Amino acid sequence: MAKGGNLQRFLEKYAFNPVMRLLLRLGLAPRAFALLETTGRRSGARRLTPIGNGLDGSAFWLVSEHGTGCDYVKNLVVNPKVRVKVRRTWYCGTAALFPDEDGFTRRRVLDNANGIIGRADGVIFRASASTPVTILIDLEA
Repeated sequence: MAKGGNLQRFLEKYAFNPVMRLLLRLGLAPRAFALLETTGRRSGARRLTPIGNGLDGSAFWLVSEHGTGCDYVKNLVVNPKVRVKVRRTWYCGTAALFPDEDGFTRRRVLDNANGIIGRADGVIFRASASTPVTILIDLEA
């Protein structure tokens, strides 16, 4: 990863994600974002990751910026049972990767559905994404 990528990862991990995670836990984040809960593949501990809001009826779509290299993707591959918090509601579901789908196209659809903040986040996503992978979470009724 280039130096710019290292800076981006550092800012995400230590500045943006902790703030966004808190706002999402409190139900105060912009509607363009959601909170993904996975189970740590080694620790078994709960892991919370801020993601774009991809709620679409009984499905939740998301695109992993760095594909299967992201820790949350590694976690859901080992244990696909996840939870997603959108606004103040938790949804349970089962995640599956769709590596053959065009992640950039899916992300544009999600960004457009999430208004100006979603589109702005999408610009950052497209500038920094290396190998995007689409993930579908089939939500339980």
